[in-house]
Amino acid sequence: MAVNVTLGNGENPRYDITTFGEILIDFTSQGLNEDGQMIFARNPGGAPANVAVAAGKLGARTAFMGKAGKDMHGEFLRSVLNKEQVNTQGLILDEKYFTTLAFVNINEAGERTFSFARKPGADTRIEKEELSVDVLDYTNIFHVGSLSLTDQPARDTTFYAVKRAKSNGSIISYDPNYRASLWENEETAKHHMRSLIPHVDIMKISDEEVELLTDCKNVQDGAKELCRQGVKIAAVTLGSQGAYIHCKEGGCIVPGFASHVVDTNGAGDSFWGGFLYKVSTSGKRPDELSLETLAEYVRFGNAVASLCVEGRGAIPAMPDLLQVEKRLSL
Repeated sequence: MAVNVTLGNGENPRYDITTFGEILIDFTSQGLNEDGQMIFARNPGGAPANVAVAAGKLGARTAFMGKAGKDMHGEFLRSVLNKEQVNTQGLILDEKYFTTLAFVNINEAGERTFSFARKPGADTRIEKEELSVDVLDYTNIFHVGSLSLTDQPARDTTFYAVKRAKSNGSIISYDPNYRASLWENEETAKHHMRSLIPHVDIMKISDEEVELLTDCKNVQDGAKELCRQGVKIAAVTLGSQGAYIHCKEGGCIVPGFASHVVDTNGAGDSFWGGFLYKVSTSGKRPDELSLETLAEYVRFGNAVASLCVEGRGAIPAMPDLLQVEKRLSL
């Protein structure tokens, strides 16, 4: 059932950014114990949840919508979001399904490989009738990923939520966040991940996802192709090199910040949380923002990401506004 909650004066709260999709546990490798066995640390994760926390830590009013299991992990995830002051009215804990788990191995360069326990995970079982409409209908930016497109009923629920939010004036944000092991094959992934693009206002992809999402070989052409399909702002993350941003005025690369990389988990999510935070504070629609302004927002996002990768885990490593401002001043 959809939940209706209002403020004491009878008005609905308005959120700067609401994110929808997977919330899960990242069991992140911590090296080997004295017996040579891998040690894993439990970290809260899931790209949409990471984005909500990243933006919230910077000062945005954020909410998360999705489903986890009513188990020790789901309870833990809800407590983490509450602690980070992300509204959890739209987070459902379901007794019938287990919280999705992701086992993450990190190499010496800080790069990750994933193994998922999700057959099915609770995040894939969310129905449109379960959505909290008083969150969905009152958000300035509505952000989704592509992991909610891998299975039904979450796929149909994602499209329903995006269309409803857009009809209510929300800016739609999308980060495909490709995870090959969660799809039947690459062609299926392409089909479903691309199907959401016509509904999107702002989109982020990594340089590794450019060809998958656009058939283009280079970053500039890929971003231009996304905008040709209706996206107003396209950003392509370039790892330590920063990010490329494209809008109707053209595009440019915005360099990253030097940082001591410990763990890249959550790097792209922290970047996007920072970027969306800046968009939310502008009070403007995406097509009203100049390339110069967007480049400033990308630089801000780069600073957020450069701090995130210096800590372990995604959510625990998200910086606050004071830390980001200090990094920007260097």
